Parts: sequence; structure tokens; C-alpha cells
Amino acid sequence: MAKPLTVLMVEDSESDAELLAFELSQAGFELKWTRVETEADYLAELRKGPDIILSDYSMPQFSGLQAAELARKYNPDIPLILVSGTVGEDVAVEAMKRGATDYFLKDRITRLGQAVERAVTEARDRVKRRRAEEQISIQSHALEAAANAILITDPTGRILFANKAFCVLTGYSLEEIAGQTPRFLKSGAHDGHFYRDLWNTVNSGRVWQGELINRRKDGTHYFEEMTITPLRDGEGQITHFIAVKQDATERKKAEEARRKLEEEFRQSQKMEAFGQLAGGVAHDFNNILAVIQMQCDLMGEKELSEAQTECLREIAVASRRAAALTRQLLLFSRKEVLQPRDLDLNQCINDTMKMLRRIVGEDIDLQFRLASERLYIRADAGMIDQVVMNLVVNSRAAMPDGGKLVIETSAAALDEAAAAQIPGARPGFFACLRVSDTGCGIPPENLTRIFEPFFTTKEAGKGTGLGLATVFGIVQQHQGWIQVHSEPGQGAAFGIYFPRLAEAPDAHVPIQPPTGIAGGHETILLVEDDPFVRMAMREALVQLGYRVAEASSGANAMEVWAQHGDDIQLLLTDLVMPGGMNGKQLAERLRRENQGLKVVYASGYHSQLTNADFKLEEGVNYLVKPFEADKLAAVIRAQLDLPV
Repeated sequence: MAKPLTVLMVEDSESDAELLAFELSQAGFELKWTRVETEADYLAELRKGPDIILSDYSMPQFSGLQAAELARKYNPDIPLILVSGTVGEDVAVEAMKRGATDYFLKDRITRLGQAVERAVTEARDRVKRRRAEEQISIQSHALEAAANAILITDPTGRILFANKAFCVLTGYSLEEIAGQTPRFLKSGAHDGHFYRDLWNTVNSGRVWQGELINRRKDGTHYFEEMTITPLRDGEGQITHFIAVKQDATERKKAEEARRKLEEEFRQSQKMEAFGQLAGGVAHDFNNILAVIQMQCDLMGEKELSEAQTECLREIAVASRRAAALTRQLLLFSRKEVLQPRDLDLNQCINDTMKMLRRIVGEDIDLQFRLASERLYIRADAGMIDQVVMNLVVNSRAAMPDGGKLVIETSAAALDEAAAAQIPGARPGFFACLRVSDTGCGIPPENLTRIFEPFFTTKEAGKGTGLGLATVFGIVQQHQGWIQVHSEPGQGAAFGIYFPRLAEAPDAHVPIQPPTGIAGGHETILLVEDDPFVRMAMREALVQLGYRVAEASSGANAMEVWAQHGDDIQLLLTDLVMPGGMNGKQLAERLRRENQGLKVVYASGYHSQLTNADFKLEEGVNYLVKPFEADKLAAVIRAQLDLPV
């Protein structure tokens, strides 16, 4: 079968060119040839890329040596054979130096076919080899420059190649990993089954894709996404494995941070729902307890048998316990009215030291490590005591066989970067209260639930599950946050952060109501939407000698005021009422008509109405339901006796 061949002949003799073409045809080539004899024509045909060039040595306008030089310059892959009748050995050597592939004398032209076939084959082989080398070079540079880490191993896993990205990712140099297997990267985060599955997959010729945790040279762990691809030879045998690794550590961190934020958001929503429920329950329950407590007080004024008196006493005790429970609910739900003042956190701890020592008992090593500097905060002293008490009781329960309990205070300053690392934190200056113990610790599955109301791991009857929920509510009310660290068997540490005052507060003496309980003969407008509470309060006021005008709502109170306003000296009103008018709004409207009207508010929970212009002080102008009849009497009398 004829072999196609494109020939460029540089020849001034057409007959000689035809002779060469004939010889090649006789040698079995299917020939396509072109003859040129000038440099311009030669260059034009050279650009077309013939398979071979046959050139005469000497021509009037051109020469074989020039043709060889131009071919080497513009298209060195095309072989050039010099054919001449006069060329000598020295000329032939010079031609070879300038780029000629071979040379022939015209009187030996019968061997031309073999020489042409050899030259064309060798030239084509050179081109293939060079292109293969170029491809390998390109691939090698691409692998080396790739952003992803790349590893190539033999079928046994021995490392043959690693690019720069792999070295940067792992911290190892090429010299350190050459000839090793990737086992030196194992972090211990995966079991043997994981690696067996990986190798079974790739050894079967399938691609393995997955995520894994490996270890760098410095011992730190990193997260990567990896694809391992088996490479096969022409017979289908696996010759290499190529692993492409992408560092996913930052992505994983971002995903973990997002997951934590979502979890914190869900927890916040759940706690808010619990708070709404707790506040509603406490409000209704306090109204019931208010009736019970005042009726107990009223019954106590009557002549009763010893048995009846004892029963009444038990009812009163149970009522006070129930009131304490609702206060816990209100503290948790952040609906308890704050009575804030400027406090030194260290002094708050000092004031409770003796009581705390009695609570924990002698088998607990109670230590106090208070900051040397004063830590002023704006807070409700009673609520701070509640925080300390509940945390201490919680730690005491975690150490039934004794242990160490440490209460410490310190100053803390957080910048933007530090605050961003702590859930719920913000930049600024804070006073930190830390309570830590050596108790049994908190299991991880319980750690996220410890501030939920009624969640407890204690035995039935040993706790309500409101202690830590109350702490959470109080800290939230004071614009602070809580950090908890605990591991099973390693104890627990609660860090409470309160905003710290920039300067020492001015000392002031809180207003105290007059001591002693007395009634009077003034007229009081009693506004309460709950009929049972209103009835009990009216009865208590009547027994104290007061005249009472009643109303069940703000609108109803306005009607009563229109008829008896000139006789009314004090407004005793529930703070939150239905009908579109609350106690604060009612008092403001009535005081516009009588600026000397005294006002006492009552409520079972905080209504979020207080602000800088409207302050409630328990025992002065505010009664927290439930309350005893004697407390009602004291606050009413104190307000009436204040100068106008």
C-alpha cells in the first residue's frame, strides 16, 4: 500500500526534480511534491509543513546550505536531505552542522527511498517524543502549581510524588515523605474500619471520595476533603494512585460556628418561650396566693381554737413556700421587678459569707478569693444573693461526700476579638463572679439543658430544677452572661459576668418606710381586676379603718373617680389590667386632676413598664403579690404620711 508523502524540492532543474519524484514513487510513496528555486518561494512552501525537503546543493539564486539554515530556524521538525552531483565530504559535514538530516550524490539516487523513509520516521518519532515530554512537563508544572494538595503513590501506597501544596498543608518536606506511605498523617480520629473501606475501594479500581481528619507535622489536626483515583496501564492493571486533597479546616470551623449560633438561637427561643410561660403562670398563681395569704392574716385576727390556729399556721407556711416558688419563676422569666442600686460585688459576697458556710457544711472546703480592687456594679442586691446562693447550693449537691468549693471575683476587660469568641459576650469592662467545685461534674448531654426550668438530675423531692434557671434569668436581667465549663468527674465552674461601673458610685441611703403597722380613716380607691384578690384587699383595708372605693378596671376607676374623686387620698392599683389602661396610665390621669394623690402599685410580675421616669420601690410604692396584710398596711400608711 502506497505511503502518502508530501515533498518540497529545492531544485533549479525540473528534470532532476522529476527524476527524484520517480525514484520515490518507485520506492512505494504516494507522492505530492512541489519544486521551488528561490528563497521567497521556499519560505512560502516551508510554512505549509511538508513531510520532507530534498534540496540541491548549488543553484543560481539559492543554495542547499541556506535551505538547511532556514528549515532549522522556521520548522526544525522537517527533515532535509541534501542531493547533489558535486558535493564533497567537507561540504556534507557543513550541511549537517547547519541542519541537514542526510546527503546523497545524484549518481547513488537508488537509495533515496530508504533514506527518505528513515528520515521521515525519525522526524515523526522526535516530534512525538518531544510533545510527550512537553505534555509531561506541563502536567508536572500543573501538579506542582495546583492549589490543592496532590499525592501520587505506587499500588502499595508508597509516595512517589507530592506537590508544594501538600507540603504546605502537612508541614513535611519532600525529603521527609519520599518513599513513605501516607500512614504518617493518621490523626487517630478514624478507626481501622474507615481505612479498610478506603483501601478496599481503591484496590477494586473504584474512586474513593470522603472527608477525614489528618495530623500535621506539628501535631495539629486538620480537616480535608480527599479524592483517590486509581490509574491503570493499557492492560487495565493499577499502576498508581493519585490523591487530591482540599483543606476544609476553615470551612468546617465556619460550619461549626454557624451550627453553634443556630443552636444558641434555638436555645434562646426556647428559653424565651419558657420565660413567657413561667411569667404567665406566676402572675395567675400570685393572685391566688395573695387571696390565701390575706385571708390567713384576716382569720388570725379572730378567736380560733388551738387546732384551727395550727391549721391556719400550716396554710400560711405553705402559702409562703408557694410564693417563694413563684418568685423563682419570675426571676427566671425576667419579669421580677428589679430594685437596682450601685453595689460592690466583693461586699455582696462578704455579706453572705457566714450564711454560705452554714449552708455548705463542714465537709466542704469553702474558699473565698476576692479581687483586691472594688468591683462596682448596678444590681439588685437580693438578686445577686440569689445567684450566689443557687450556685453554692448546686455545687453542694454535686459533692455529697465533700470537696472544695471556691468563690472568687475578678475584673475582666474584653475587646471585640475576645468577645466574639464567647457566646453572649460583648466588648467592655465587667465584674466576674466565679463559683467552681470539685464535684461530679455535668455530662455533655445535660450541659445544654442546665438552665431550663424544671430540668434536674436530682431525685424526686430533692430539687425543683429552678435554681440554675433562676440564675440565668437574673443574669439576663442585669445585662450579663454566663460561661460554664464542666466535665464528668472533673467538677464544674460557673463564670458570671456583670457590667462594671466606670467610677465608684455616690453613697446614698435608700428610702425606708416608717416602722410599725397602723390603719387610718382615709378613703382609698382600690383598682384590681381579679375579684377574689380585690375582695381580700378590701376586707384587709376595712379592718384597718379605711374607707374603700372599688373598681375592676381603669375605665371603671375613672367612673368612680368622677363621683368620689374629692374624697380619695390614695390610689391602690394593680399595675397590669385588661381594658386598654394599665395602672401607670390610670395614676397619671388621676394625678393630672389631683397632684397630691398618693399612689401604691401592686403586681404579680414585672410589666416592663419601669424606666428612668417611673420607678417602683418594693415596700415603698410597690407591693409584690402575694403580700401579707401587715405589709399592705405598712406601705399604705407610709405613703399616706409622706408630705405632699
